[in-house]
Amino acid sequence: MTALRLAVVAGEPSGDILGGELVRALAAATGEQPDLVGVGGEHLKAQGLDSLFDYTELSIIGFSAVILQLPKLILRIRQTADAIIAARPDCLVIIDSPDFSHRVARKVRQALPDLKIINYVCPTVWAWKPERAPAMRAWVDHILSVFPFEAEIVERLGGPPLTYVGHRLMDDPGLIAAHAAQKARRGAGDPGEPPVCLILPGSRRSEVARLGRPFGEAARWLSEFNPEMTFVLPAGAHVERQVRDEVLGWDVACRIVTGEAAKWEAFGRADVAIAASGTVLLELALAGVPHMSSYKLDPVARQFFNMITTWTAALPNMIAGHVVTAESYDNQVRPERLARIADQLSRDTLHRAAALADFDLVWSRMQTGEPASELAARTVLSVIGR
Repeated sequence: MTALRLAVVAGEPSGDILGGELVRALAAATGEQPDLVGVGGEHLKAQGLDSLFDYTELSIIGFSAVILQLPKLILRIRQTADAIIAARPDCLVIIDSPDFSHRVARKVRQALPDLKIINYVCPTVWAWKPERAPAMRAWVDHILSVFPFEAEIVERLGGPPLTYVGHRLMDDPGLIAAHAAQKARRGAGDPGEPPVCLILPGSRRSEVARLGRPFGEAARWLSEFNPEMTFVLPAGAHVERQVRDEVLGWDVACRIVTGEAAKWEAFGRADVAIAASGTVLLELALAGVPHMSSYKLDPVARQFFNMITTWTAALPNMIAGHVVTAESYDNQVRPERLARIADQLSRDTLHRAAALADFDLVWSRMQTGEPASELAARTVLSVIGR
């Protein structure tokens, strides 16, 4: 059997990680390293990809920035599609970044109508623009989903066939260790240590700018409700300086930690978290840390708010099918309100007990029984008849 010829398009760091893990799993499953063509970053390059261009060009944020870069984007779409068409691969895997990767896929489908095209990470048709699901059937043969609730929704909307392959978080050693630590704490009773509240104002500078002050004020309120409460803020490298400047103006002490190891250690020790909306909510739920979600929309995003069709933006809620994570938006992000919710969640209350039971449900529903990359690789090989 000849080596698998794989085209892959990953337009952002998370997709590059998934792509690298998928290629590694495909190599293990077939016994040969796939021949790669396409776009990606360091993880795909480590698997042998010579990226057609620097994929960070695709990290464009903001409507005006997209307009300014539109001629270059159109050029990159054409360049990527032409290279894939010329390579005539066995399969094209597009990973996340639908605004770019789906346009590439449509061009490739026109030239190579028999080529199997697989979409790794389902577009959020459950959150907005559900009409994308049936439209995708024209250029996507199969979806590899990372959330268990997507299969039913995509089928109901008339989208392509879909396989839930699991989320890479379920294979992350740091999260697994934090989950085990929280389970151990539940069985140990009162640890005899001061309680810990995580402050998680977001991974983007704009999020930290909007939520830093109300989260700091919420910490002050919480320290009044429980003077023993301590505060820890795991900060990403790209927002660390901004976070440190923000915390200097707070009325309570807050220890800032950096790096993945320190983050997961904090997750394993925390009693409660005040967090920005995002993937971190799923991380907290899987670790077993009671929390609530907050977000302040920027003026542009607020204009599109009515286009959102989902009943919740919190992934734990979508997975459980009911409210697990309380959400506050815009003028609901009131420090005293956040602090009162956090105080209830941090103590031995029915509110906390219900949250912990719901986290167990989320954990069980995310399970597949094997690493996500291996199930994804096996699905790819099945779709292309290998």
